[in-house]
Amino acid sequence: MRSILIIFLIFCIVDQNLAQSASAYYCPPCNMDCDTIAFEAAGSCPHCGMVLVQQTEAEHAQTIKNSNMTIAFYLQNGVEVLDFAGPMEVFSYAGFKVFTVSKTKAPIVSQGILTVTPDYSIEDAPAANILAFFGGNSGAAANDAEVINWVKAQQPDYYFSVCTGAFVLGQAGILDQQTATTFHRSIPNLRELLPQTTVRSDVRYVDNGRIITTAGISAGIDGALHLVARLKGAAQAREIAWNMEYDKYQEGEGLIINPQDNPYLSAAEKQKLQKMLPDYVGTYAFRDGGQTKIHINPRDGWLYAEVETVSYPLHFQDEDHFRDLSGRHIQFIRDTNGKINGYRIEGEADFYERL
Repeated sequence: MRSILIIFLIFCIVDQNLAQSASAYYCPPCNMDCDTIAFEAAGSCPHCGMVLVQQTEAEHAQTIKNSNMTIAFYLQNGVEVLDFAGPMEVFSYAGFKVFTVSKTKAPIVSQGILTVTPDYSIEDAPAANILAFFGGNSGAAANDAEVINWVKAQQPDYYFSVCTGAFVLGQAGILDQQTATTFHRSIPNLRELLPQTTVRSDVRYVDNGRIITTAGISAGIDGALHLVARLKGAAQAREIAWNMEYDKYQEGEGLIINPQDNPYLSAAEKQKLQKMLPDYVGTYAFRDGGQTKIHINPRDGWLYAEVETVSYPLHFQDEDHFRDLSGRHIQFIRDTNGKINGYRIEGEADFYERL
């Protein structure tokens, strides 16, 4: 009897593990009911039209969570405009819910120019998945015991700081035994304040896993794009940078402490891709008798499709398979000699030949 019970328990554990590891095809989060449907085969979602992705149930649950991230931006009087406005633009494009918090709900003035009325005070702010701090008179928060006690009481999934916002995290003890960065003129001060922290002066951002600190002002955009890449994929971050016309963006430009937190291609994968992409370069037919030029952008090394003088990024999926900005699947077709002679766009009957 005891042996039968043990066998039954082992069977239950194995069955549960198999269920957790089994994969299906899911619609990428679009905030519709189809987000929860598991499909048996690849293709497009019949409800929203987005290309299905293969994931385990656990992976899809994490994807749903990441798409519904809430971010609390703590803003103090005198906060630098671009410190928070740049990341706010990035996170807004990513579909995250951003709200502002300050010590009180009284309006604050950013750089003596922009008046902001906080959504919440530290007395009534809801919990957030990401807690963010910014430079520009950051001492008003870093040296305020009530604010620091509030920071210590929070339990977000991630901490994020731009410029001297790192001093707020430092005063709360969050940067102890970590690696961090800040505004270039404030590096010596942060090193003096945090002797247990390795402060770097040669990186755009530092990713410790749960804690991301960035250098000054515009570097906050890079750090925010990196966090999006971790949560929603590198292609999503590239797409946001393209929409923002932020040509400065370079994947992986910061320091990533833990290899498992790196969302970008490895050196070997990049090398393989660089050898593959030239195969697709050329002029192709397009809708209504038009043409599109497929080319490699020398700035970032990725494939783009030029239509009527505007270049749109094509996101690599695997060999001969890409995704466009609307999420549609694009498949390049090879002839019997292995040479690409055209492509098809998912949902369209036409074959667009290489010219």
